[in-house]
Amino acid sequence: MTFNENSKLDTSRVSKRGKTGIALGGGGAVVVIGLFLLSQVLGVDLTGLAGGATSQGSSSAEALDCQTGADANARVDCLMVGASNSLDAYWKAEAPQLGVSYQSPAEFVLFDGGVGTGCGQATSATGPFYCPADQRVYVDTSFFDELRTRFGATGGTLSEMYVVAHEWGHHIQQLEGTFAGTDRSATGASSDSVRTELQADCYAGAWAASASQTTDENGVAFIQPITQAQIADALNAAAAIGDDRIQQQSTGSVHPESFTHGSGDQRERWFTNGYSGGAGSCDTFAAGAL
Repeated sequence: MTFNENSKLDTSRVSKRGKTGIALGGGGAVVVIGLFLLSQVLGVDLTGLAGGATSQGSSSAEALDCQTGADANARVDCLMVGASNSLDAYWKAEAPQLGVSYQSPAEFVLFDGGVGTGCGQATSATGPFYCPADQRVYVDTSFFDELRTRFGATGGTLSEMYVVAHEWGHHIQQLEGTFAGTDRSATGASSDSVRTELQADCYAGAWAASASQTTDENGVAFIQPITQAQIADALNAAAAIGDDRIQQQSTGSVHPESFTHGSGDQRERWFTNGYSGGAGSCDTFAAGAL
């Protein structure tokens, strides 16, 4: 995706935090979307964070000098600011159509190395995630390099913004009450966990279809019309982090009974459903076949 160079960016809800010390053991519950996925990816059991992270460690905030769409086209941190601005504008208009009273995420946090959250302490190994407890989206942008080098994704700015849009979708689910009303501890090809993640993919696709109509405070469109090549990059990224692709890469076999996010084909399909049908087409919980 390419930003219009004269669009105005708002950094007021985005922060950038430097490296922090991480201490594990003792501590409260962690409810972090993405732990199962990254456990499979990295070959390390990160689910220990679910009951054993403490809030030790500290991070320092850095100023974000992101003023225009030209900055978003030049630097990944400003690209993240631009993505958040576009997503916020889209959902302010779209969420009421779903019967949701929209509130922006409390913050979009870019971090490096590790970060303290309302869900506990997390490291870069956790991957991008949404924390329902503090209603913040967290992204270490080094994950985008992992998409290309480890997962084999083609890359591109829309694939990177798709990741953010997926996590923003989890915020919409939090506002809808989806998290409170589903069993996300279960695994399997048709589990609530998979349906939750595929719905977030669908919401990401719905945003992508309307992204070029989102505007800044002056009515200037943030993003230029999306190309088919950019859509292909986003679909490629969605497929690359499908459970089946990750399991095949890490273990040489596929185990649908342990799926938490859906297969690559399912993730592509639900992104496409959202792109073609809008957010109203994203009821994965009512779908007989995923």
